[in-house]
Amino acid sequence: MKKERLSHQSEHIYRVDKFIVPDHAREEFIEKVQATHQLLKQQSGFLQDFVLEQASEPGQFNIVTMVEWDSIESIEPAKAAVKAMHQAMNFNPQELFARLDIKADLGTYKQV
Repeated sequence: MKKERLSHQSEHIYRVDKFIVPDHAREEFIEKVQATHQLLKQQSGFLQDFVLEQASEPGQFNIVTMVEWDSIESIEPAKAAVKAMHQAMNFNPQELFARLDIKADLGTYKQV
């Protein structure tokens, strides 16, 4: 049974996004992340999420978001839902990153 559980878990996909956020941008950035994660929690295949923060150099934070999905097939519909939400809000994440000097490293991972 343990082997079955491990096999099933190995199919899970993890979206891990890392951000370097200046202090002046933290509040606005966190608001946008929370809104996005509220939507993600409603999507089919969503399993769990984390938003983690580490104080970095003076005046900046390292923020990591992680969302666990049941399979790779769950990610595309979730991306489409987020894109639709952003369009409805007239929100462009890339513009936010540029305006607030946020550095982003975005990626999708699986267990080894």
